[in-house]
Amino acid sequence: MMILANTGSSTASTIYTIVMVVVLLGLMYFMMIRPQQKETKRKNQMMKEMAVGDTVITTSGFYGVLIDICDEDTVIVEFGSNKNCRIPMQKNAIAAIEKPDSAQ
Repeated sequence: MMILANTGSSTASTIYTIVMVVVLLGLMYFMMIRPQQKETKRKNQMMKEMAVGDTVITTSGFYGVLIDICDEDTVIVEFGSNKNCRIPMQKNAIAAIEKPDSAQ
């Protein structure tokens, strides 16, 4: 009789452990994986909508104007007000894009 009682609590303990692991995996998905997927999707959409004349902010904090889109990975950005500092850079180095005001 004693063996049956231990088997029942052992089964309940095993089910409880499995439920806790599933809950922890669900929390990990919603706190880590899903936000990263959203950020990747947002960044890809931003890169797709990039156009010549947009103001860009690089990952190092520099502001510039997009002069040319050379190929799939490379763009040319103009920095400064003297219009002489044009630097080719990778698209991945662009952190944010600001579209020019069309009202002007």
